Amino acid sequence: MGIYDDNLDRNPANHQPLTPLTFLSRAAQVHPDRVAIIHGSLRRTYADFYRRSRQLASALERRGVKRCETVAVMLSNTPAMLEAHHGVPMAGAVLLSINTRMDAAIVAFQLDHAEATVVIVDREFSAVMREALAMAACRPLVIDYDDPEFPADAPAQKGDLIGSLEYEALLAEGDPAYDWQMPGDEWDAISLNYTSGTTGNPKGVVYHHRGAALMGYANVIAAGLGRYPVYLWTLPMFHCNGWCFPWTLAVQAGTHVCLRWVRAKAMYAAIAEHGVTHLCGAPIVMSMLINADDSEKRAFAQGVAFNTAAAPPPQAVLAGMRDAGFEVTHLYGLTETYGPAVVNEWKPEWDGLEGPARAAQTARQGVRYPALEDLAVMDPATMAPVAADGETIGEVMFRGNIVMRGYLKNPDASAEAFRGGWFHSGDLGVMHEDGYVELKDRAKDIIISGGENISSIEVENALYLHPDVATVAVVARPDEKWGETPLAFVELKPGRSVTAEALMEHCRAHLARFKCPKEIRFAEVPRTSTGKIQKYVLRKMLE
Repeated sequence: MGIYDDNLDRNPANHQPLTPLTFLSRAAQVHPDRVAIIHGSLRRTYADFYRRSRQLASALERRGVKRCETVAVMLSNTPAMLEAHHGVPMAGAVLLSINTRMDAAIVAFQLDHAEATVVIVDREFSAVMREALAMAACRPLVIDYDDPEFPADAPAQKGDLIGSLEYEALLAEGDPAYDWQMPGDEWDAISLNYTSGTTGNPKGVVYHHRGAALMGYANVIAAGLGRYPVYLWTLPMFHCNGWCFPWTLAVQAGTHVCLRWVRAKAMYAAIAEHGVTHLCGAPIVMSMLINADDSEKRAFAQGVAFNTAAAPPPQAVLAGMRDAGFEVTHLYGLTETYGPAVVNEWKPEWDGLEGPARAAQTARQGVRYPALEDLAVMDPATMAPVAADGETIGEVMFRGNIVMRGYLKNPDASAEAFRGGWFHSGDLGVMHEDGYVELKDRAKDIIISGGENISSIEVENALYLHPDVATVAVVARPDEKWGETPLAFVELKPGRSVTAEALMEHCRAHLARFKCPKEIRFAEVPRTSTGKIQKYVLRKMLE
């Protein structure tokens, strides 16, 4: 014991649990009249946002929802989804945001596995939810959300009302001055997110209040959120809780611009009319913006920051985004790390780089987020760091406060994921001399041909350099002689035409011949609802 250990204990005056819920309460106190949410013709101030979130919390409590019970929502990027991110944990409950593209069987599995006591469902998804509830063993209270801004010319239709009451009626039961409680412990669960479930049933990833709060501060830094940012919701809020941005924006009293469907015309209109400063999304969203018809585009004066994850964007896309007025930042993370936990932190000395030199820098995933304590590339067998030479491949691993608590009801999977005191990502990469990580592949996506490892990402990047190519996915094709060889699935840009042989020649000009695809197929590349390419679907086609 030292002198600083004596009579200097924690107490309520100097130690409170971290939670992102305080971001909203502070914003409502300091900026009550500032517009927090824009949704069609609807405008809600921070005072409104906070009041309605408290009403939701109060109503849930009065309906019998208890601490650590699960409240599931199947909602689009709407005000109700933002309110759920605050009101549900204000009641001490845990928010489960269900992917709106999931089929009924998966939804039923998630409801049962999470033991959901309440379900709030947008009428757009009521048919799937009704089927899921019929399949599920749990019997939750079902609340309908009838979006008043649902457009008459919508690309989808409203379904039937399937609940016992509507969302606004539920809120009317609540107290707008509800005295919500801080979490008893910052380790308390705040949300549950299911992995994509590409093999078997998905795993439930549990987030805690501490991690969500730290992500809020880290997002402000990594995304460059100045005072009063205007954020366009092109990223689904169900995806890793929208990378924690539903909580983050209140730190800087930002404005949420809701967007139910991601379409080029609607994005440009929002950017021009509302002064959008930030948005996030997969590379497919960038392609929609730069390939939009001139009739859909709108001029805007402000610079717009675009944060993207998944595979590094092709150079042609990055150049197109710069020309269109967007500044792209490349991020990397997983559901298990609250979304982005690595950022390609750009340095001023790289601004003058062009061509291959610039491409080499932009291809890297980057360095750890401000809220992540450690990031390494290690040999998973020995748990020793690989050489920082940009060549030696190992598994990318994370350690810190923005790593999940674990997988719900799956201690074996949690233990395996945390083996050796690190979270194992399953991604293969290299560590560069300057500490920047670069992914080479998912462990399951590496192609082993004649004993040589071929990175599917490297082959994809070569194909993306061709001006006619829009989307590429490379997978391993069984080969009697070599064991495996690369097979490329290619989508062309609208109105473009090129032969498979021409693309083969293009690859031979950019890759060692053994890395070049042995076959190219022109086909629509399957994606998840968040724009990620589903290689497992392509592999199944080869079985």
